[in-house]
Amino acid sequence: MNRRGGARGSVPADIMMPRLGLLVAVVLLVLVGIVMVFSASTVEAIHNGESATSYVVKQAIFAVFGSALALFVYTRDYRSLQGGPYFWVFWGICAALLLAVPVIGTNILGATRWIYIGGFSVQPTEFAKIMLVVAAAKVLLEYRDQIRDTKQALIAAFVLVLLPLLFLYKTQSDMGSAVVILVGAFVVMWLGGLPGRFVAVLGIAVVVGGVFGIAGYRADRVSVWLDPWSDQYDTGYQMIRSFFAFSEGGILGVGLGNSREKFLYLPEAETDFIFSIIGEELGLIGALFVIALFVAVLVCGLLIAKRAADDFGTMIAGGLTCMLVGQAFLNMACATGLFPTTGKPLPFISSGGSSVVASLLMVGIIMSVSRVAGEEALTPHRASAERRRANLNYIRVEDEPPARSRFSSSESAPVVDASARSRHSHGDPFGGLMAPSGGASRNASRGSSRPEGNASLGSRASRRHDSGMERGANRRGSGRNSR
Repeated sequence: MNRRGGARGSVPADIMMPRLGLLVAVVLLVLVGIVMVFSASTVEAIHNGESATSYVVKQAIFAVFGSALALFVYTRDYRSLQGGPYFWVFWGICAALLLAVPVIGTNILGATRWIYIGGFSVQPTEFAKIMLVVAAAKVLLEYRDQIRDTKQALIAAFVLVLLPLLFLYKTQSDMGSAVVILVGAFVVMWLGGLPGRFVAVLGIAVVVGGVFGIAGYRADRVSVWLDPWSDQYDTGYQMIRSFFAFSEGGILGVGLGNSREKFLYLPEAETDFIFSIIGEELGLIGALFVIALFVAVLVCGLLIAKRAADDFGTMIAGGLTCMLVGQAFLNMACATGLFPTTGKPLPFISSGGSSVVASLLMVGIIMSVSRVAGEEALTPHRASAERRRANLNYIRVEDEPPARSRFSSSESAPVVDASARSRHSHGDPFGGLMAPSGGASRNASRGSSRPEGNASLGSRASRRHDSGMERGANRRGSGRNSR
């Protein structure tokens, strides 16, 4: 066993266990999402003249595609996102999609946040979140280790992070996404080692800006959040129906598929308010189970960030994890009335291809950080194993002349190469009797050292040859004296 509890030659347990825990939690969340999308969307699909399984089939397709994308990212080195063409291609695609939304975007439910590509609606914000967190980690790391020029770093942060975020907020009026992205960015700054005072001042500035940014329909949402019954048939209707769903569910729920609110009473039951349907059908137990799964994602993701091979891995794994789980708790807080409605989907569970694919893509990046950390942890063990194999030398017996009769007068003594005795006398511990094998000699040429045990073995073998010569000479001398 190695020092961190893993079997020799395997990934250490403190790296493998968070990886497996994250994988199990995400798989369970995706499965819960498929089941609940089917339950919550059947009535809506039939009402729209579609098949009862149309929503769940799309959800399953996007889940499979997102899983394949996550697997592809997992097999790649996440450090390619730190610089080079991969980062700029990813950043360029996300920036182009954000720019395209105001031009060719489609208005759905009063918000223009989607564009249609090949018959599928894509919400660029879901992928821009990932890009902005990675860009924040890149800028911070380069400022700390390479640039060390505050003005240049601020320019890079403005162009790569702040400008796309402001554009997203202005053109799409998406405060929910802005809050989620800021959560990831602040976690990156915290893990990147920025002074706590600087992070606190920046956080206060963001809060103050957010308070002044609440205007228009956002102010109406806040007032409705404070008192939904003040306009129970209009702006407060959705919140009140969500409360009804949780109250009907109780502790154990009304049973899977038996929701009443999904019969067109609760708007967006399969997307933004799917957690309300979970609370109604599966009760408090089911809702707590989903919360526990997201807590598991948070814990495992932060453990992966802690064990990352470098600071860039720590920053992006921690930032993406907190952003992913932060969005989940934001959605659940809105459904339960703890926060004003923001329109953000529940990761892995809500119906919607962009949300599912982007969430699984984030998991793939986090898993890539864990995979590289495991490979880095194995490197010292592999080097140690090679050294041990190099030290497995064996004794090679020198060729001896043809055997003679033991009654011959003067040739009965063992034959020892004079050069071997000379090497032994000048400090060669093996006395010419120990020779490495072919593989060992190659390793020896790379600097491997032989253990002391083999040296003593060679010395003992040389001494046995020397004592054998002395005994043979004594026997011959005593025989001549007796004659």
